[in-house]
Amino acid sequence: MVVHLVSITRIRELDALRGFAVGGIMLVNTWQHTPHEPPNQLDATIEALFQSRFYPIFSLLFGISFMLFLRGNSRWALLSRLFWLFCLGMVQHTFYEGEVLTDYAFYGAAVLLPASFMAPGWPQLVLGAAAIVWALLVGGGPLLIPGLFLVGMALWELRPPRSLLLPGFAVAAVGTAVLTAATWTLTDRDWILYSVAALAGAAAYALGLLVLLRPWLSAVLEPLGRMALTNYVSGTVVIAVALPLLESDPTRWSVVALAAATVGVQVLASRWWLARFRYGPLEWIWRCLTWFRPVPNRLESGRDHNRPLPDAGVS
Repeated sequence: MVVHLVSITRIRELDALRGFAVGGIMLVNTWQHTPHEPPNQLDATIEALFQSRFYPIFSLLFGISFMLFLRGNSRWALLSRLFWLFCLGMVQHTFYEGEVLTDYAFYGAAVLLPASFMAPGWPQLVLGAAAIVWALLVGGGPLLIPGLFLVGMALWELRPPRSLLLPGFAVAAVGTAVLTAATWTLTDRDWILYSVAALAGAAAYALGLLVLLRPWLSAVLEPLGRMALTNYVSGTVVIAVALPLLESDPTRWSVVALAAATVGVQVLASRWWLARFRYGPLEWIWRCLTWFRPVPNRLESGRDHNRPLPDAGVS
């Protein structure tokens, strides 16, 4: 019973962390679709503090959710899940070229599935770290995703003690501050230095959130994270529709306003939806496609004891 409660607590923390990442990704994605000439202080702030800091968290969580799914399902079911994620990504690509679902599906099948046959824990961590170093040397960007997936797999197996959260946060926060400052003092931005600073920033945000997480904050972020796929895709729809407004605003404050409003609506909508249904709309469609059959979704009542653990989500 104690182990089960610990598992539920950890999954709820992962949902909150995923919700935090979804909100950050909404801000960065919105900003990336605006012209940055001439650059202003808001551009510099977003680039220094938020750019490339949230997708590493999302990628780590995808590796963890991979392990959660494998606990009670076959690799064939997982392959089906990745195939349909790729299809959803292709649909999203018709209106949003910067989507990551196809990358996640491809790297999941190409890297995570073979890695699931490895000895869990340290071998996966070492391989993931090596893949991240290789990706940094050859250009970074989406190539970092496979290594982050593997690190996420390893961390779920190794279960680092909570006593490491605070010192880990301190080291990551100092590291990202120093590396970011060093990057911005260079005349020609060093991509490797910038990428390492971003990874350290992602670690600082993730560990800091877990240190500060309280029930009231978790109640806000968990629904957002449980419906990560729905909220991520719907956020890109908002960006695509609002693009003329974003492009016409030289101050870029419309980026902050749009991202904040979208995430606020998503928090409220996610809470409302999950009070009535087990899975978000796209999460439910994804499950139905994975199993080739309708999956029960509506909750019978507020005391529905068949309510599942929070869904592993897209990441």
